[in-house]
Amino acid sequence: MANKDELTRMEVCDTIHVEQSHPSIRDPEIQVDQTHAEIYREALQLFPDDDSIDKATERKLRRKLDWHILPLLGMCYFFYYVDKTTMSYAAIFGIKDDLKLHGTQYSWLSSVFYFGWLIWSIPSNLIMQRSPPSWYLSINIFLWGALLMCQTAAGNFTVLVVLRVLSGAFEAIADPAFMLFTSMFYTREEQPSRISAWYAWNGIGVAGGGLIGYGIGQIQGTLPAWRYEFLIIGALCASWGIVLAFLLPNSPTTIRNFTHQERLMLIARMRHNQTGVEHHKVEWYQIKEALLDYKTWLFMLMGFVSAVPNGGISNFSTLVIKGLGFDTLHTALLGIPQGVLVSIWIGLGALANHYMPPNSRTLVCAAFMLPTIAGALGFLLAPADAYVGRLICFYLTGSYQASFVICLSLITSNTGGHSKKMIVSGIIWFGSCIGSISSPFFYKTSQAPTYHLGIGSLLVSNVIELALFFVLRSAFKWENRQKEKKRATLQDTGDIKNSREALNITAFQNLTDKENPNFVYCY
Repeated sequence: MANKDELTRMEVCDTIHVEQSHPSIRDPEIQVDQTHAEIYREALQLFPDDDSIDKATERKLRRKLDWHILPLLGMCYFFYYVDKTTMSYAAIFGIKDDLKLHGTQYSWLSSVFYFGWLIWSIPSNLIMQRSPPSWYLSINIFLWGALLMCQTAAGNFTVLVVLRVLSGAFEAIADPAFMLFTSMFYTREEQPSRISAWYAWNGIGVAGGGLIGYGIGQIQGTLPAWRYEFLIIGALCASWGIVLAFLLPNSPTTIRNFTHQERLMLIARMRHNQTGVEHHKVEWYQIKEALLDYKTWLFMLMGFVSAVPNGGISNFSTLVIKGLGFDTLHTALLGIPQGVLVSIWIGLGALANHYMPPNSRTLVCAAFMLPTIAGALGFLLAPADAYVGRLICFYLTGSYQASFVICLSLITSNTGGHSKKMIVSGIIWFGSCIGSISSPFFYKTSQAPTYHLGIGSLLVSNVIELALFFVLRSAFKWENRQKEKKRATLQDTGDIKNSREALNITAFQNLTDKENPNFVYCY
């Protein structure tokens, strides 16, 4: 007969082995996704605790995983950001005159993109939970590229509005999908640097968009340059969507080019997260919990205030730079250092977080808000003829990207339960949509080329974001103190034990961060 430890491990993927008298921990309706239950059981039998995983072997496995995941997500993010800047480059290539845009119509073209995103973001997240995530992401990338190509043929404002709304709907899944893949394959300690690695391609996208824009500006064809901008970038995006379907894995259990034992180690490594890995059934009680959790709405506010600067800069950066006295082609080229600096900021943020003591993420986020606040102040207060100084200040405003990247890792690390993760991820980007919709209207045509109200909105948003990092830090510390009291009570009554079996039992259950007694928030 099997001994008690063996029986406990066999039960790990079937049920939560604690007393039913505590419904917050033990609910008979909560079941682990059985699609790959056997491989999860095998992983915990082979690697029953973290000490059983050889560190050198794990480092080698992590490097292999990085090469299989990060370049793919990075390239996605490159196209994702280049796609969003096409309207910005179309503006300096004559789209306003060709389509006879007037008043706030250009601002509306920048904003309506996010209406599609706003409407479809949460439904799209729930569809992705029910689908193979890499295939769902690939289909959406192909469709947003196809719709971008369709914008080439737009002959008036109305047609372009419809196409922009549809494009926004298909792009709604991008950021939540990237966060899902990061939380699915990497431990909580690894997530900040990995999110930084793929998000840094945002900066490469800014620089690449400038280089592509400069090249497109040289085309002497039968079409206006702005139409080539949509056609060429749309074709590249659609092609990448097809390639991605064959390369990006759907889960650690099915990842190609990894041995069976490597897959088992990939799974066992994730025990420490206590957030589960893959569950395809939508749990409505988790959605309710997400909507009633105050942290969800703090994340949404964070998404909003971070998007106000980002939405304005992505659509008006070329007009701001051109307003400093540069011609069209030099304006396109000056987008390159802006993108390079964004990547540098993100890299510095990842390094700072890596070398700081544990639970320093919110402090790192706060530190990287200071350069962008200084840059916005400098841009607003510098003399009108200080073109170089104001350009440098404008470049400094990109440092907030490093803060937002580390903040994303707070969301992936501090949300348990698959349905709850999907809805919280959707809600932060819901907030981001609202910020992106509103931000272009701060850049009034009458204030060109200084756009004082637009830069002012960036400054105010950054100050609020800075304060939010300290609010989140206090909230997570308070939540951990409550968790410690709850664990102590349950240990005193014998309902849970401080053992490796207890950690294994809750590691891959579809438990939310509130339900799981072994969950610890990081900050």
